[in-house]
Amino acid sequence: MSDVRRVVVGRVIRGFADGFVSVLLAQYLLDLGFTPFRVGAVVTGTLIGSAALTLAFGLGAHRTTLGRLLVWACVLMAATGVGFAAITTFWPLFLVAVVGTLNPSAGDVSVFLPTEQAFMADRVEGPARTRLYAIYNLGAVFAGALGALASGLPDRIAHATGWQLTSVERLGFVGYAVAAVAIFALYRSMPSREPVPPRRSRRSGAADAEARPKRPALGSSRRIVLELAALFSLDSAGSGFVVTSLLVLWLHLRFGLSRGVTAEVFFAAGLMGACSQLLAPVLARRIGMVRTMVFTHLPANALLALAAFAPNGGVAIALLLVRALFAQMDVPARQAFVMAVVPPEERAAASSITNVPRSLASATTPLIAGALLSHTTFGWPLLIAGATKFSYDILLLIFHRNTPEAVVSPRAPVSAG
Repeated sequence: MSDVRRVVVGRVIRGFADGFVSVLLAQYLLDLGFTPFRVGAVVTGTLIGSAALTLAFGLGAHRTTLGRLLVWACVLMAATGVGFAAITTFWPLFLVAVVGTLNPSAGDVSVFLPTEQAFMADRVEGPARTRLYAIYNLGAVFAGALGALASGLPDRIAHATGWQLTSVERLGFVGYAVAAVAIFALYRSMPSREPVPPRRSRRSGAADAEARPKRPALGSSRRIVLELAALFSLDSAGSGFVVTSLLVLWLHLRFGLSRGVTAEVFFAAGLMGACSQLLAPVLARRIGMVRTMVFTHLPANALLALAAFAPNGGVAIALLLVRALFAQMDVPARQAFVMAVVPPEERAAASSITNVPRSLASATTPLIAGALLSHTTFGWPLLIAGATKFSYDILLLIFHRNTPEAVVSPRAPVSAG
C-alpha cells in the first residue's frame, strides 16, 4: 500500500470514529448529569487541546518526519478514548478533553489534519492536489456519516440487554481507542525519511541536510499564511457555535428529537456533504479555488441562519440537510489553496498555522453556545454562526479573489509513485 493510500485509509477510519463520538458525546455527557453549559465547556476543551497540539506538531514538523508525528498522534488518540471511557466526573474529563484528540465536529479539527495534508502534498503534483484532498475528505465524510448512524446503537443495545445506558456509551469510547490502534498499525510503517528533490551534488545535499533544522518554519510565505489564518479563524469562530455535538444538543432541547433520529439526521447530512465534495475539483478548475470556497459557502450559511427560526423539527432537519449539500464543498479547495500558495518546505508549518487559529477560534464559541442554550432553546447559536461565516466569505473574496493559486519555489513536489 502506498503512503498516500495509507493516509486516506487512516482518515477513513478516523472519520468513522469521529462521526460516532461527535454525535454520542453530548448525549453521553447529559446522561452523566452535566448541564448544557458543562457540555459546551468539554467541547471547548477538546478544541483548545487540538489547537495547542496542532501548533506543536506543525512547528516541529521540520525537525522530524511527518510519519513519526502521525504515529505519536495515534498513541494520543488511543489514550483519549481510554480516558473518556474510564472517567465520569467533570474536571478530570475536561482535562482529558484538553490534552486529547477527541473531535466534536463533523469536520476534522484534530492534530492529524495538518500533518496528513503536508504529507500528501509532498507526494502529489500541484494540479492533482484538489482531487486528492476531495477523495481524502470524501472517504472521511462517508465514514463519518456511518459513524453518526452507528451512534444510535448504544441506546438500542441498552434497551435490548437491560444494561445501564452510560456503561454502553462508554464502550463507544473504547471503540474510539481501538480505531486509534488500527490507524497506528497503518502509520507505523511510514518512511523514516521525507522525500527530497534531486540534488546537484552530494556536498550540496549534505549542506542542505545540516542546515534544515536551523531554518525557520515559515519564510517567504509568512505574510499570506498569517493573513489566511486570520480569515479562517473568523470562519471557525462561527463553526464553533454549531459543531455536531451542539447541534445534537439543540435539536434535543428545542424539538425533543431522540438519539435514533439525530443519528439518522447526521448520517444523511454526512452523505450529502460527502457527495458535494466531488464537485469541488470541477468548480476549482473552472472558477478557481477561492471562488469555489466562497460561492458554495454562502448558501450554506444562509440555510444555517434560517434553521434557527424553524417552527418544528421537520423544517429544521430539512434546512440542515440542504445546507449539508453546500457546507463541505469548500474544504478540499481550501486545503489545496493553502498548499499551493506556499513553498513545499513550508507546507507542514503553513497547514498547522492556518489550522491552529481555526481550532482556537472554534474553541471560544461552544461555551457561549452552551450558555445560550442553558437559557433559551431558540437557535441563537445557528443564527450567530451563519452571520459570522457569511462575513468570512465576503472578506475572503475581497482579499484573495486575485491571489495566484501557485507559488514558484526552487523545490518541486515529488510525484506520487
